[in-house]
Amino acid sequence: MKRSMKVSLGDLYRAGLAGVDPRSAVARVLREPAIDRAIHRSRRIGVLAVGKAAAGMLEGAREISFERALVILPRGYRAPRVRRSHVHFSSHPEPDRTSVEAADKALEFFAGFGSNDLLVCLISGGTSSLMAKPRDGLSLGEKRNAIRRLAASGASIVELNRLRSRLSSVKGGRLGRATKARLVTLVLSDVPGDLPSRVGSGPTVRAKRGDITRIVASNRSGQETAAREASRHGWTPSRFRRRLSGEAFEEGQRFARAARALSPGEVLIAGGETTVRLSPRHGRGGRSLEFALGGAVELEGSRDLAMLAAGSDGIDGSSGAAGAFADGMTLERARGRGLDVKRTYRRHETESFFERLGDLFLTGPTGSNVGDWAFALRI
Repeated sequence: MKRSMKVSLGDLYRAGLAGVDPRSAVARVLREPAIDRAIHRSRRIGVLAVGKAAAGMLEGAREISFERALVILPRGYRAPRVRRSHVHFSSHPEPDRTSVEAADKALEFFAGFGSNDLLVCLISGGTSSLMAKPRDGLSLGEKRNAIRRLAASGASIVELNRLRSRLSSVKGGRLGRATKARLVTLVLSDVPGDLPSRVGSGPTVRAKRGDITRIVASNRSGQETAAREASRHGWTPSRFRRRLSGEAFEEGQRFARAARALSPGEVLIAGGETTVRLSPRHGRGGRSLEFALGGAVELEGSRDLAMLAAGSDGIDGSSGAAGAFADGMTLERARGRGLDVKRTYRRHETESFFERLGDLFLTGPTGSNVGDWAFALRI
């Protein structure tokens, strides 16, 4: 693939990230009159920040005169540079004992605030695993196995979060009901429809008068910023006809078929979250890598057309990459290195496949999470 095309596609991805920056998104929404009034009328203020974007979201709220903050992040993520904050590192993508500890700390934190107080809750993707406490009578292992089986079947994030809520002591608004304080919940959305109750399984979204809930940024926000970046470069942006969903490999093929119709200078932009049906024995990879593999199959033989599929959080599934590039020569180059596409797909070994081609897209954790993006460009 031409280096210039990789650079251009990477620029679109980075523009998308800028459009969902958690710091500026939270700071902007906190200036809304209703939220500003709630902040200034409260006796004490606490902040809970949970998820892959927790550090950035808390930094966006640093101008609030809060008494203390509890921050729950995945292990290995950067801690926020904010005073009066206690950071707890937890497990993702599957919960462990640190996730239970996080839930207990959150419940204790919420119980310490009363009816004249305010809790600002900053929620982003990853919350479901990072803060997990099974309901009474259920062990963490039993809960984890039930969710693992559903995920392996190719279930959507909405279906997974619905099950998580049913099996949890903190999800589905249960954490919110552990306090008498008023709640302001600000959400960075990674789910279809951008319903706050579905992000992180909605731990603080409760049906109580006076609470305020807002989506501060979403996958679509990133797409809109990427489209403006494309126009700035003199390209013509167009949107894929629907949100990405369903089986990743097949969706990658559908996206690539649509990309084949692009004229020179056109960019196709899509976002959403696909699924992967894992076999009992599988290698390292993720949704975006399988999406790119499907796209490579469909693009074979095309010229001057390339694509990038990547997760906004910078970590695709069990891989260490955000995603991968593909073009019309990907399969030819793969065969030249002795790589078999059918074997790769069957064993879900997409990380090693794209690594050997030099086509992994590496960013590291981005500090954001609004689902996945795909970009295609014809020059």
